[in-house]
Amino acid sequence: MNVTVLATGGTIASTAGDDASGASPTKRGRELVEAVPPLSDLADLTVEDVVQAPSYEMDAESLEAIGERVRDLDADPSVDAVVVTHGTDTMEETAYYVDIVVQPKTPVVLTGAQRRPDEVSADGPSNLLTAVRAARAFRDHDRGAGGTFVAFDETVHSARAVRKVHTSRLAAFGSPGRGPVAVVDRNGVALRRRPQSETDPISVATLSATVVAIKSTSCADATLVRAAIDRGVDGIVVEGTGLGNVTAPIGDAVATAIEEGIPVVVTSRCLAGRTSPVYGGDGGGRTLRDHGAIFAGDLATGKARLRLSLAITAASEREFDEPTDEREWIRDAFAGPHEEVSGTND
Repeated sequence: MNVTVLATGGTIASTAGDDASGASPTKRGRELVEAVPPLSDLADLTVEDVVQAPSYEMDAESLEAIGERVRDLDADPSVDAVVVTHGTDTMEETAYYVDIVVQPKTPVVLTGAQRRPDEVSADGPSNLLTAVRAARAFRDHDRGAGGTFVAFDETVHSARAVRKVHTSRLAAFGSPGRGPVAVVDRNGVALRRRPQSETDPISVATLSATVVAIKSTSCADATLVRAAIDRGVDGIVVEGTGLGNVTAPIGDAVATAIEEGIPVVVTSRCLAGRTSPVYGGDGGGRTLRDHGAIFAGDLATGKARLRLSLAITAASEREFDEPTDEREWIRDAFAGPHEEVSGTND
C-alpha cells in the first residue's frame, strides 16, 4: 500500500520555545514518520511538507494549497491513501474543506497531537499509526470507498461530523449526535458505518469570498453585524443559541444584511442537535427564517463559514435570471442530502 503523508505543522510537529516565543512547529514530516517504526510494516510512505504552521494560523492560501495537493494525489492511481498531519485547533475545518472541494475517491485521513514530541507521553506517534491503520483498513474494506476523516485517540471520525470537544485531553475529538466511523484497537479497525464522504461537494476551491462569523450571547448588541454590513462583506454566519436564536438587536441587523443582499447563515453554539426556526420575536429563529436567513442544520460554525465562502464564489461564476435565483442557489448549497438542513422550506 502506498501512502503519501502531507505535513502541515501543528502540535504534532512542535517543540517548546523559550519564554518569549512559546512552542511552535519545528519538526518536518520525515522526522514524524521516522519516529514511528511500525509504519513501515503497514505501507510504503512518501512524505511531503506542504505547510509549517500552527493550525490556528491556517489561512485561505494554506487551505487551498493542502486541497490542491490532496486533489493531485487522489487522481494519482499509484497513491492508495493520503495522511495529513495537522494542528488540532482547526483540523476539523481543514478536513471539511478538503472533503467539499476534493471529494476524494481514496481515504484521506488527518491526524495530529495534543502533546508535543518533547512532552511526556506524546500522542503524535500513536495517532499517526492510527491514521495509517485506518487508511489501510478503509482501502481494504472497499476499493471504491473514499472520503476525508480525522483519526485521533484510536477513533476515526467523518469530516462532516467531527468536532474538537476538549482543549487538552488526548480524546480531543468527537462526533456529537453521530459517533465515529470506526474505532481502532489491538485487534484491528472496527467499522461503525461505511467509510465514505458525508459532505456534499461545491465546484470551486477558492476561499476568496469574505465571510465573517459572529456569536450571539446574552445581551449581545448589533455592533459586529452592523460593522460587517458597513464593511461590505460577502456573507455572514451568525452562531445563535439553542435552536438558532439571536438577540433582538442582532435579529434586526440580520434583516438589514439580507435586505442589502448579504446571505446570512444561522448555526448553533450547541455541540449536538440541529437548528430549527421555532421561536418568534425579533431574534427568534422563525423570524430569522422569514427574513431569509439560511439554517445550517447541525453544521458547526467554522465549517458553515467555509461552506458559505465557497458557495458565494461558486454562485458568482454562474448566470442567474433574477437576484433571487442566486440567493436560492446559495440556500440550496446548504440543503443537500448530507447537510441535513432543517427549517428552510416549512
